[in-house]
Amino acid sequence: MARIIYPNYGITINMSSKKEQESNITTSSSQLKKDQQEVIDKALDQTREDIRKSVDEAKREIPRYTRAINEYQEQTIEATRELADNFVVSQKEIINSFQSAWAPYIENYTRNVNTYLSPGRISEVYTNTTRSYADNIFTVTRLTNNVIFGYAEAVKNSLQQVKNNAKELSRIGVNAAKTFEQTSKENSRLAQDIVTK
Repeated sequence: MARIIYPNYGITINMSSKKEQESNITTSSSQLKKDQQEVIDKALDQTREDIRKSVDEAKREIPRYTRAINEYQEQTIEATRELADNFVVSQKEIINSFQSAWAPYIENYTRNVNTYLSPGRISEVYTNTTRSYADNIFTVTRLTNNVIFGYAEAVKNSLQQVKNNAKELSRIGVNAAKTFEQTSKENSRLAQDIVTK
C-alpha cells in the first residue's frame, strides 16, 4: 500500500489496490457482522434470562395465591354454614312462637278434620322447607366452587394452547429467516458472478 503525505496541509492519503480495498471491506464487513451478531445474541440471552427470572418469581407466588384461594373458600363455606345455622335457629323460634300462639285454635278446628292441618304437620312441612333451603345454599356454594375451578382449568388449557402456538409461530419465523438468509446469499453470489464475468 502506497502512502502520499501532504505535510503542509496535514493530510495523509493511503493508496491501495482494488484487491486490498475489497479485502479490507470484506474483513470490516465480516467483523461488523460478527459484532452485530454478538450484540444481538447478548440481548436475546439477557431477554431469556429476564423471562426465566420473571417465571421463577411467579412460581414462588403460587403458594401464596393457593393459600388465598383456600382461605376464601373456607371463609365462604363457614359463612354459608353460619347463615344456614342462623336461618334454621330463627325458623325454629318462629315455628315455636306460632305454634304456641295458634295451637289451641288449630287444635279446636282440626279435632274433627283430618290431621293434615295439625301444628305438628305444619311444623314438619316448614322444617322440610327450611332443610331444603339450607341444602340449596350448600349446593350453590359447591357449584360456585366448581365454576371457579372450571374457569381456572380453562385458563390453564388456554395458556398451554398459547404456549404451543407461540412455539409454532417462533418455528415459522426461524424458518422464514433462514429462507431469507439463504436467498440473500444466493442472490449475492449470483450478483458477484455477474460482476466478475
